[in-house]
Amino acid sequence: MTLKLLQELLAGGFISEKEFEELKKGLGKSLKREEEFLLERQKIDEQVLFELKSRVMGIPLKKVKTEEIPSEVLELLPEEASINYRMAAINKYDNVVEVGMVYPEDIEAQNALRFWGRQQNLSYKIYLITLTNLEEILRQRKSIALETRKVLEALEKEKGELFDTLTQKMPTGTIEEEAPIIKMVLVILKHAIEGNASDIHIEPRKDKLTVRFRLNGILYPSLFLPLKVHSPIVTRIKILSGLRIDETRIPQDGRFSMTINNTEIDFRVATFPTLYGEKVEIRVLNPLTGLKPFEELGLKGRNLEIVKETLKAPHGLILSTGPTGSGKTTTQYAILQMLNKDSVNIVTIEDPIEYSIPGVNQSQIKPEIGYTFATGLRQILRQDPNIIMIGEIRDEETASLVVNAALTGHLVLSTLHTHSSVGVIPRLMDLGVKGFLIPSTLRLVISQKLVRVLCPYCKVRIKPSPKTRQELLNKIKSLPFSLRPDLREIKEKLNTEESLFVYKSNGCEKCNFSGYSGRTGLFEVLFMTDQLAKIIQENPLESLILKTAQQQGMLTMEQEGVLKVLEGETSLEEIARVVEEKE
Repeated sequence: MTLKLLQELLAGGFISEKEFEELKKGLGKSLKREEEFLLERQKIDEQVLFELKSRVMGIPLKKVKTEEIPSEVLELLPEEASINYRMAAINKYDNVVEVGMVYPEDIEAQNALRFWGRQQNLSYKIYLITLTNLEEILRQRKSIALETRKVLEALEKEKGELFDTLTQKMPTGTIEEEAPIIKMVLVILKHAIEGNASDIHIEPRKDKLTVRFRLNGILYPSLFLPLKVHSPIVTRIKILSGLRIDETRIPQDGRFSMTINNTEIDFRVATFPTLYGEKVEIRVLNPLTGLKPFEELGLKGRNLEIVKETLKAPHGLILSTGPTGSGKTTTQYAILQMLNKDSVNIVTIEDPIEYSIPGVNQSQIKPEIGYTFATGLRQILRQDPNIIMIGEIRDEETASLVVNAALTGHLVLSTLHTHSSVGVIPRLMDLGVKGFLIPSTLRLVISQKLVRVLCPYCKVRIKPSPKTRQELLNKIKSLPFSLRPDLREIKEKLNTEESLFVYKSNGCEKCNFSGYSGRTGLFEVLFMTDQLAKIIQENPLESLILKTAQQQGMLTMEQEGVLKVLEGETSLEEIARVVEEKE
């Protein structure tokens, strides 16, 4: 295929005739392949180069997200073949293996692939992948797969000492243990931390043990292990968490701490009996990612000003609302950190306590002994609090006590499950709170969901397609420019179509080729006004409350999302995915 890419670059206007001749001459003297030579000379972006190659060869170019490739697929091709022939197994369905190749034109690579397919009795489908993508796949293969393979080999040699291995007490703050099962658990935890996973799911299936990590809100299979290690792994986690190892019939909850990469991390553990054995869910509570100021949560501009102003009030009710996993607790902790001073007494009742905040009196409910949110709230009032945080309003009794605490001179924080900020009012009424009490107690509602943030290292500004442009313009028209002076600058920038840009990420090594890195919040911030108070007392319909709030300048989550798209924080597709997501 020598010179075909050079000729395409010339035909496409990427290089001049003079550059073509110089590169042709240099390539003739080089021992490197055409692709490597061009990339080394930095004459063209790698993605563009391989898109050209894809057109020339008629083979689809695939951007592979390494975290989505199960370890059992990664190891289908021999490691030596992957390195020598620059190819890797990237997916498997039925009897077909998808193989990513950098040089599918290589005759030796084709022969090796045919021989392997016959030997394994498998069919294969070829995709083109970039050099960078292949290197990332090979690194992924060497990391967790290599470590777990060593552990499994060690387990085979130490079967007789298995119980002693499981019950060893781990010294605080170490990851130096060499016993196989201890090492296996540590490998899983360490890779979750290094990959910024929020949750680890250890799930027994009919024929294997699956380990999945939740990254940026989405679950990805990460590791497949033989079923024989399921029981030892679960037992080890139970011992760390202080759970009963002889009880497998009912769910159990626990937690443990460990220092990994010089950071003390808390892990919250929940076991659950399933058809094939106990499933374990581990929530990773990393203080470096879980305790953040408002600015890092995505709350800014007018919304941030409203929140800060409301927090100056000595009493009242502040609610965070949204679906499970939307960051409500993180927002509550951000508020607590802002309010936390030596001059105030802050007391919380949580289920569970996710992060320890110095200076705050945090209490964990225990329903099994009758210590609930409601009973805890009664006791809190005897602790002379200034500020109270209740993890969640779940029933009528708790709702009534929370409102009474806000009425009697306390600043109360809590969470509620509703689909939007305006849904809080009818929900409180459903929980038995009298309509006339709501305006005098409810100060602020923060409704939120989380969207993935475009990777800052590989995002590029592009002109939207005609369809996307029209969709975006329609959404922009709904913004309340006349009510919000802070939005007028945006309107001025969008007077011409030429000024309308969006952003996309092609994926890179920094974001594991996903195109996204981290998450940020979409917020609706509803604050109490005389107009809203009148609506709530006279006709508390959700549609009327929303209309009134919008007339006061409140942006919906979708409108907030449009602003984040224009600012290059996220994509229109991501906003649509999250806003339309069912609870």
